[in-house]
Amino acid sequence: MNGARTFAIRTHGCQMNVHDSERLAGVLVEAGWEPAPEGQAVEDADLVVFNTCAVRENADNKLYGQLGRLAPVKAARPDQQIAVGGCLAQKDRSTVTSRAPWVDVVFGTHNVGSLPALLERARHNGEAQVEILEALETFPSHLPARRDSAYSGWVSISVGCNNTCTFCIVPSLRGKEVDRRPGEILGEIAMLVDDGVLEVTLLGQNVNAYGVGFEDRATGRTAFADLLRACGDVEGLERVRFTSPHPRDFTSDVITAMAETPNVCPQLHMPLQSGSDRVLKAMRRSYRARRYLDIVAEVREAMPDAALTTDIIVGFPGETEEDFAETLRVVEESRFSQAFTFQYSPRPGTPAATLPDQVPKQVVQDRYERLVALQEEMSLAGNREQVGRELELLVATGEGRKDAATRRMSGRARDGRLVHFTPTGVAEEIRPGDVVTVRATYGAPHHVVADGDVLHHRRTRAGDAHEAGTRPTTPRVGLGLPAMGKPEPLPATSGCGVENSTVGSPA
Repeated sequence: MNGARTFAIRTHGCQMNVHDSERLAGVLVEAGWEPAPEGQAVEDADLVVFNTCAVRENADNKLYGQLGRLAPVKAARPDQQIAVGGCLAQKDRSTVTSRAPWVDVVFGTHNVGSLPALLERARHNGEAQVEILEALETFPSHLPARRDSAYSGWVSISVGCNNTCTFCIVPSLRGKEVDRRPGEILGEIAMLVDDGVLEVTLLGQNVNAYGVGFEDRATGRTAFADLLRACGDVEGLERVRFTSPHPRDFTSDVITAMAETPNVCPQLHMPLQSGSDRVLKAMRRSYRARRYLDIVAEVREAMPDAALTTDIIVGFPGETEEDFAETLRVVEESRFSQAFTFQYSPRPGTPAATLPDQVPKQVVQDRYERLVALQEEMSLAGNREQVGRELELLVATGEGRKDAATRRMSGRARDGRLVHFTPTGVAEEIRPGDVVTVRATYGAPHHVVADGDVLHHRRTRAGDAHEAGTRPTTPRVGLGLPAMGKPEPLPATSGCGVENSTVGSPA
């Protein structure tokens, strides 16, 4: 084969998968592969990688449908390779190659770094390679990464989950929670900021359970609160977000750290799942509606302008009309700026899949529509409240599907709201990665519009990088799994920051 081999990655599912795909790209580039040119059809790449999800409805049908469309391409180009990884691969294992025998490699959630070697072995042996591990081979963040964005970066602080929610298959596919050491996390953030990144999102399946095994209880602070404060001392890091926290582990010191650390954004995504205590118990969600609402009240007291978003499942087995009414009540009281709502569908391998009293589809659909209507009403009211306010935006790409037609650009406010704005009234061209201040003129359920001239425009190194077509790359950080034992403590905090620290979303 002449020239460097090219790869394309198709990512399904959550933010963890998006970040894992950056790691996959990193290990492939390190092994000598090159990303396929932008705009090229996926099937034209020498390697097509599917990073899959097992949570979304019809995930299996989506994957196997896409694999089926590649079958004639593979037959015409025998040298092309196809790899399937992620949660669905971890679940289905050799079933993937049984249903799609033209697939060359199947790998799981625990051995992302093995992909180049598995591809070479498949080519050498002339047969499919299926390698699924039951525990982490290497912590994903120790692998090199080719980042998707010049201005915003994912930083994994933990992988896995210790919860046992009856609707969720993730713990069986991602394993038990493993936390990174604080110094490694801050080191990765520092590398991103050095490359011009302005915003990081701390990632974990249960992000605020971080560090329970090594935090110093005598301080009265949690390790996650200390980590947020440490991020506040990273020079050049303008925005910090995190996802997703669990209400059970939400503590007052985390809320205080959010309020007192200037670069931690006034935004909180906290899954509710249901407002019914009876349903929450059946889900094995270890909090109740009153506890959830108390957290919401405490957040709003500390950060009156914070935007709250959530996840809600409608039609969990046994959900009655009274249970659903409780969900509507909690949603209305919480005043979410946005809710990601899902109709329950059974996931094989989860306890909920075999529960009695599965709710009829038409009932689930009716409740879903009523919940969406309520949430859209509240989202509209919240976005209309922004009209007249000055909003600071990190300009983004790919956020506004109609930007070309409306001659607008798009960005996210500090509270995570999507804002479409008119890029006029400034001397220099505005680029993704730059920071602008605009005045909101219109609120819709899913976005805010700012149609007047831009009030202020700040060009950034992230904007320079985006304009030049370059993306941050982070090298391998550390070797193997994190060492066991208690890590070095974070520097002592004073006020809003950390002293002497060594250390930068869908519509």
